[in-house]
Amino acid sequence: MSTATLAPTGTWSVDAAHSKVGFAVKHLGIATVRGEFKEFEGTLEIGENLASSRAFGKVKTASIDTGEAGRDDHLRSGDFFNAETNPEITFESTSIEQLDEDVLKITGNLTINGVTNEETFHAEIQGTESDPWGNERVGLEITGQLNRGDYDMKFNQMLGSGNTLVSDKVKLAIDISAVKAS
Repeated sequence: MSTATLAPTGTWSVDAAHSKVGFAVKHLGIATVRGEFKEFEGTLEIGENLASSRAFGKVKTASIDTGEAGRDDHLRSGDFFNAETNPEITFESTSIEQLDEDVLKITGNLTINGVTNEETFHAEIQGTESDPWGNERVGLEITGQLNRGDYDMKFNQMLGSGNTLVSDKVKLAIDISAVKAS
């Protein structure tokens, strides 16, 4: 079955100045630490139907920013992202399905820390608009969840309460504004 796409066909490039790749993880089992990656790029190729559409992107692991320099340095180390050896996180979709009027299910291969796993994310299309300079744009809010242990990030410490220092569960919140190629 061929499903019409929700965004106009064409190639769309992520506008990093108007986008954000964010995440949240529990610390001590009680508080949420949020962060983002400052350097990233991505492309959406929207075909005549979802079967011919693709999404892919890259994130520079060294660009991690949680607002605390010491924590960021630790996250860049071999305990987590090993940024020197694995400078990029990559994603390439393998399928895109329409869940309802404005939500897509995007499944693909995510590589973090040299480990590749299949992950599924949900993308809510926020709409399309032309900016004052004549560029056609599409907005998406992408959410998902992954387990950092699946990517060989096993650093942790058990606390007396039974909680862990850092949760294995990581929530993703990605806001995208993409510009259609002319």
